[in-house]
Amino acid sequence: AQSVTQPDAHVTVSEEASLQLRCKYSTPGAPSLFWYVQYPQQGLLLLLKYYSGNPVVQGLNDFKAEFNKSDSSFHLRKASVHWSDSAVYFCALSTQCLSL
Repeated sequence: AQSVTQPDAHVTVSEEASLQLRCKYSTPGAPSLFWYVQYPQQGLLLLLKYYSGNPVVQGLNDFKAEFNKSDSSFHLRKASVHWSDSAVYFCALSTQCLSL
């Protein structure tokens, strides 16, 4: 079984403060990890994704996330937030499958 947990249900930060949104995952396979954002009255927008390689992923609007295998985490960060970053953020997981 696989799962994703975002332990912070609601986060409030001040303008220009740094932001971290936590994401913990559990999977028996090699994970592909994603962060999506949903701005008010809009659909989901892919912020960034991790498949393999460099564990630090740069995304849209100066967001970044770091894949940490030992901690099973993929936390989303931004150095300085703006009021326009107010939204709902979703962490998602997919397991890579290989058929031979």
